[in-house]
Amino acid sequence: QVRLVESGGGVVESGGSLTLSCVASGLAISSAAMSWYRQVPGKERDFVASIFRRLESTNVADSVKGRFTISGDKAKNTIYLQMNNLEPEDTAIYYCNAQDSYDYDHWGQGTQVTVSS
Repeated sequence: QVRLVESGGGVVESGGSLTLSCVASGLAISSAAMSWYRQVPGKERDFVASIFRRLESTNVADSVKGRFTISGDKAKNTIYLQMNNLEPEDTAIYYCNAQDSYDYDHWGQGTQVTVSS
């Protein structure tokens, strides 16, 4: 059974930084496409960043490019989202996603990020 557990969310002032972590079990992150999404209540869940091809390739949404960085640690089976220069518009619940070799999507429970102005 695949399980994804996010952590690292919290409240930060505008311009601050946070690092989110997603620990995976039941699946090797190097064999999956791992992503971060975020969602504001009442709105759709939006793509933030992904890491894939054995953790060698990344893709980042234009809205966070230059501020957010996704990375992975194969030994810890964990992916990270380093978020710098945070803005109030980044306030959302951040979800970890794993798309396995069958193209099935697995989701974590989410972690809240709140950026105060």
